[in-house]
Amino acid sequence: MSLINNVEFMRHLPKMNGFNGLGVFAPAAPTPLVETSEFGANPGALKMFSFVPAQLARSPSLVIVLHGCGQTAAGYDLGAGWSTLARHYGFALLMPEQQSSNNGNTCFNWFDPEDIARGHGEASSIRQMIAYMAGAHDIDPRRIYVTGLSAGGAMASVMLATYPDVFAGGAIIAGLPYGVATNLREALQTMMQGSALAAPELGDLVRKASKHDGAWPKISVWHGSADRTVSPANADAIVRQWLDVHGLPLAAMSKADVDGYPREVWWNADGETLVESYSITDMAHGTPLGLADNDERYGVEGAFLIEAGISSSYHIAEFFGLTDQIRQPHIAPTGIPRERADTISMTIPVPAAEPEPATKPGRSSSQPGKSRSNSVNVGRIIARALTAAGLMK
Repeated sequence: MSLINNVEFMRHLPKMNGFNGLGVFAPAAPTPLVETSEFGANPGALKMFSFVPAQLARSPSLVIVLHGCGQTAAGYDLGAGWSTLARHYGFALLMPEQQSSNNGNTCFNWFDPEDIARGHGEASSIRQMIAYMAGAHDIDPRRIYVTGLSAGGAMASVMLATYPDVFAGGAIIAGLPYGVATNLREALQTMMQGSALAAPELGDLVRKASKHDGAWPKISVWHGSADRTVSPANADAIVRQWLDVHGLPLAAMSKADVDGYPREVWWNADGETLVESYSITDMAHGTPLGLADNDERYGVEGAFLIEAGISSSYHIAEFFGLTDQIRQPHIAPTGIPRERADTISMTIPVPAAEPEPATKPGRSSSQPGKSRSNSVNVGRIIARALTAAGLMK
């Protein structure tokens, strides 16, 4: 279908601010998610759903998960397995939901200027939900993360750009960079072709979205190489955008296969990973599913939830540092004999699973990804080298 035909099709939707595709609604299913109707002024008129496991970790984390077009919060949770992960690892889960009255395809309006500015529209509604969850469940303000699929991934880009002081990290699946479209026509064109903006221009879009002057959230980017709904060129643009924001080079510092798929990594002088990118070879538009490293399976295959042999939800949770919260100490990393692991644990400080996360305005200046000193952390660099060599995970 051509761009012009796509635009014409959109004119017949209840509100002309969605984008084409993904119109398959998940069937109703039992869900652990609970709806909260009163959480703030809600200028974006979104619904709020959440899940808090009976056993929360100390200083619990909060993960915000944003569904794709044609999906519901409960449907995407079932498919991607986030509430199962939350129960397993003791973190709280927030899942905003779009309403058809806002968008005919129930897409988050990731390109509408009224919804993607700090303090306005849908972005503000999601921020209010976060504040509600943080207050109600004593969430660690340094451990708040956001992820999403497709339009939800693009909205995750919005949240990371407009509220970088709130998030320690984010993960964008089959999404788009922040600020590359401001109307429906631009959105459709960028979806199909990607953005031609250079890295500094993309970075400026993020820097201008707030008055943030601290360190920035770390980013994980996922995209299927055979995606015909959102061009994989958008994954490259997201990476370029955040590499520029972090002041990192375009060339990856490490390349390796994870569960058979290429992963590129960039880290800072302390050895903390700030940007990573997964290309899921031959996968179409959707969230990749598979057996996790802990031999658990998170999620259920369905529309835009694709069995690919890699569990994106688990790897994203691991990237956020969530899977370490209830692990037993001194467990040998994969591929290292127990006696060697014990030696390494005594002599090399293994890199933290996440940088020190962002604080809210008015808090201390400690920020995610910011070095605690100007010196290079030799232990982290050695550990990083062992990881790249396959001796540590």
